Amino acid sequence: MPELPDIVVYIEALEERVVGETLRRVRVTAPQLMRTYDPPISALEGQVVRGLRRVGKRIVFEFIDELFLIIHLMVSGRLAWQKAGTAVPKKVGLAALDFEHGTLILREASTKKRAGMWIVRGEGSLAEHDRGGIEPLDVDLGAFTKGLTRENRTLKRALTDPRILSGIGNAYSDEILHAARLSPVKRTSRLTEAEIERLFAATQHMLIEWTDRLREEVGDGFPDKGVTAFRPDMAVHGKFGRPCPVCGSKVQRIVYASNETNYCATCQTGGKLLADRSLSRLLKDDWPKTLEELEERN
Repeated sequence: MPELPDIVVYIEALEERVVGETLRRVRVTAPQLMRTYDPPISALEGQVVRGLRRVGKRIVFEFIDELFLIIHLMVSGRLAWQKAGTAVPKKVGLAALDFEHGTLILREASTKKRAGMWIVRGEGSLAEHDRGGIEPLDVDLGAFTKGLTRENRTLKRALTDPRILSGIGNAYSDEILHAARLSPVKRTSRLTEAEIERLFAATQHMLIEWTDRLREEVGDGFPDKGVTAFRPDMAVHGKFGRPCPVCGSKVQRIVYASNETNYCATCQTGGKLLADRSLSRLLKDDWPKTLEELEERN
């Protein structure tokens, strides 16, 4: 799922191409994409894009009279900038926004079409799409601490809960927790002041660093290929079984539903293996508790 760094770079690339330009036509080929019907799509056509903004993981186009187009890419949605009038791809295409000098294509490769598009009028209606989480790059340590510890959650859940922190998902939460040397299952109520300070610093550092990396990769182009949750230069996310770049221990994982959390036991949990639901239920007492036990069995 595109997260804060990816969305920021998308918006910056779009600002160069569409702000001040007229949206000539909106072509929606997947009816399930549209989550609203009033105002209608036709209300956007012929309107000039006045600006763009980010609301959590959503991209917002602003038009005159507080008219907004909201795009939520969800897990597999992606954007591509093509020459004007490009056809919407048949299998993965969802919609196209046509401008004089180019067309923005919205596509989704997954068979589960979860991406959504809304048209709303008024700042109040737009605010309904804000889940309320604090902006991690716009707060000081005090506000971060207050938001993080408001509920007693595991750190993984707290970082990815849009009601607590805005714009962070599965990928960057893994990287943040590894950088902060904190277990993904540690409870927010049990954090020390020093641990909160480390987490705050790691959160801001990782989000800024990855935004800068993506900007450098994209350059003057459009980020239509580089937006992915699995990147070769990440430390632990998507690196199960590979060596941790800090200590060399194999990266571990916790699998739940269709997601997984990646972590380094040596760097983050004092060498303790966290219980993987699927495997620990199967193996029960045979589930290794430490890296040493795991290595012995291998």
